Amino acid sequence: MIAIGSDHGGYGLKLEVIKHLKERGFGVKDFGCDSEESCDYPVYGKAVAEAVAKGECELGILICGTGIGMSITANKVKGVRAALCSDCFSAKATKEHNNANVLCMGARTIGPGLALMIVDCFVDTPFSNDERHVRRISMIE
Repeated sequence: MIAIGSDHGGYGLKLEVIKHLKERGFGVKDFGCDSEESCDYPVYGKAVAEAVAKGECELGILICGTGIGMSITANKVKGVRAALCSDCFSAKATKEHNNANVLCMGARTIGPGLALMIVDCFVDTPFSNDERHVRRISMIE
């Protein structure tokens, strides 16, 4: 199950990501928001991050205008390794090396086509489980 959330700035892209993930056969749990009406991104960022940290969802995806606020919010939750990605290389590398469990994106900084490619890279890339990466993640925790 993939947790997803956005603020008003990421709402439209969130809908596209949900549709894409469902077409690929993933289960998706939408934590809001539910419109383009102005709202506070930390509410949704925290809800998704907590679902991932508690193991209710395997991965999380957060979208706001830049992705920065969501990334900051999600990384405040113990057990979450959120990464702001605006290219496929970063999305793949953060899963392989950092075992990131929450992807953050900015709807105002990337287009929907690229966003869906980034999502695919993120959800399809496994953690390398390389000793040095495991050691570094342990140091962060």
